[in-house]
Amino acid sequence: MDKQIQYIKAGWMIDGSGAPVQRNTLLTIKDGIFHDISPFHKNDSPNSSLITDLSRCTILPPLTDCHVHLAISSATDPQSRKQQINATYEDCKTHITDHLHYLFSHGVLAVRDAGDRSSHALRYKRQTASATCKKDPVIIKTAGKAWHKKERYGAFIGSSPASSQTLQDEISKNLGCIDHIKIINSGINSLTKFGKETAPQFSLEELQSIASLATEKKKRLMIHANGKLPVQLALEAGCHSIEHGFFMGDENLKRLADTDTVWVPTAVTMKAILENLEWHKGPGIKDVIRQNLDHQLAQIAKAKQYGVNIAIGTDSGCSGVIFGESVVEELKLLIQAGYSLVEAIQCASLNGATLLGIQEIGLLKKGRPANFIVARATPAMLPRKLSYLEAIYLHGKPCSKAFFNKI
Repeated sequence: MDKQIQYIKAGWMIDGSGAPVQRNTLLTIKDGIFHDISPFHKNDSPNSSLITDLSRCTILPPLTDCHVHLAISSATDPQSRKQQINATYEDCKTHITDHLHYLFSHGVLAVRDAGDRSSHALRYKRQTASATCKKDPVIIKTAGKAWHKKERYGAFIGSSPASSQTLQDEISKNLGCIDHIKIINSGINSLTKFGKETAPQFSLEELQSIASLATEKKKRLMIHANGKLPVQLALEAGCHSIEHGFFMGDENLKRLADTDTVWVPTAVTMKAILENLEWHKGPGIKDVIRQNLDHQLAQIAKAKQYGVNIAIGTDSGCSGVIFGESVVEELKLLIQAGYSLVEAIQCASLNGATLLGIQEIGLLKKGRPANFIVARATPAMLPRKLSYLEAIYLHGKPCSKAFFNKI
């Protein structure tokens, strides 16, 4: 028997494509690649002594989080968050490492970083990529910093163009070392006035110039946009993803469905604020936050109806939005909005990996790398049990417990 061939019996398998759960599946892995995936028939299968028995487990693709801020902690205390604005790289480095381990322990093996003011996440990625030590298995895609209009929202995670420079000029300077471009084209959601919208930060012409630059340089463009007009302009400019999209409205949802643009709703941000209300004072604030969340879930339900392509992102690093476990919470919210379990998993696996341009993860299929996560649970116990994974397999081999439990 070829020692490089291994067999794994899975009680249940979710392949990431949105297809129904498969029961009693035999995975044949050769040289770290899925050689075959087929129903398990005892009489036709290899000797049981050659099979790794995961018959009480559900296996599924590694997950992605398409919107995080690795260099920012999830602290809820306003003073702590204020101090992070000017934190040094050495201050942030440990936090970034911890955040990656939190993500990994929840089966999240790829993240799209949406920027920090000093580009610490970008520096971390570049330094670890060149290090000779063992690298974290979480794939990082980063924007370096986000770009916002002067005196508008965004200073916490990015910069505004110098007065003598256009937005395109500023972005072009550092385009070679980033994976994607992050633009902020609105404010954040009001916690005191339901449905309040802010004006766009950039004109359609400015956004179109960045979209053209992104296409020319083979970069993807993610745009933070809440409210009808900021989202409309982002879509008309040709961005690759709408981030947040609160209060975008029905017409923009229909526009989204007619394009290749992906929506990353980050509904969990409002849930996190609800759970940490002691840091958010004000009359009626709880009701407004709840309305914000309910409205976003209603938009997600309509997005499903219209056929909008959704990928899961959490905005981890924002107040109370914890790395790793927030992916599980966002999955729960999609299911609450009407997605089935397998549809929600598709948003967190194949859809996210496709948005990030990653082939290593996202789909369990013959010929693809044998990277998958294992939950000791039936599908009915998901997504909750994703917070207590049994194992993570990379190229057909389980990761060492020493690393897996490092957090």
